[in-house]
Amino acid sequence: MKKLIKGLREFKSSYFSANEELFEQLSHGQKPRVLFITCSDSRIDPNLITQAGLGELFVIRNAGNIIPPFGATNGGEGATIEYAIQALDIQQIIVCGHSHCGAMKGLMKLDSLRVEMPLVHDWLKYTEATRRLVKDNYSHYEGEELLEIIIAENVLTQIENLRTYPVIHSKLYQGKLNIYAWIYQIETGEILAYDPQKHAYVLPQNQLSPSEIDETPPLNSNVEIHFTKTQQREFESSSELPTSGNEWFPMTVLSPEQMERIYRGSTTK
Repeated sequence: MKKLIKGLREFKSSYFSANEELFEQLSHGQKPRVLFITCSDSRIDPNLITQAGLGELFVIRNAGNIIPPFGATNGGEGATIEYAIQALDIQQIIVCGHSHCGAMKGLMKLDSLRVEMPLVHDWLKYTEATRRLVKDNYSHYEGEELLEIIIAENVLTQIENLRTYPVIHSKLYQGKLNIYAWIYQIETGEILAYDPQKHAYVLPQNQLSPSEIDETPPLNSNVEIHFTKTQQREFESSSELPTSGNEWFPMTVLSPEQMERIYRGSTTK
């Protein structure tokens, strides 16, 4: 607490004093450009990793960056989404998972949480679709590799849950909303973004044209994405999987029937 109080004093005397005009503007209202949905994990700071300024991000944080499907609960997530899209006219949403996610570790051993952490157990049931998808399609993975897969697939599950909200569905239909799936790697500081055409996570700048970003590194940039040994073997053995050095995570390509079946189980008991 002493450290926090010291920080408050430093903030008021230095940062606030140097940006009084900005805070004056913010006192009259907010116009965030992005709804950023991520985990409550203390190792993640959305403004820090994106270098976004005050007032630019509207943030939802909870254990596991989970969005319950519309109608499943009347919790704060749904109200915040509705307000962000309808009242603030936000047109971009990012769902950001992260490496070493404790909530996803819990999902891997869900039954063991029933007694010790019953509220966590019930909360994680909103991502039952992720557990089922991984169980049915990634049974040959285990340990850290399996955790990486759960983290990556869970972000996609939450985007499917987002699509169940009427305000989201309507804006997507009108072409007035874009949703992005990100994974933040704590150990490297790297962000990877899901590419639906390649069914893989890639460097986010690879999804933009040079005119859309101020400084665009070459597509074969020097950033290295380190694969696990099992993932590297899959990359080398299958022509259907990504082969670029800027792509990561060999995801199973599901049939439309599988996706329809799996992505509807979010409230399964």
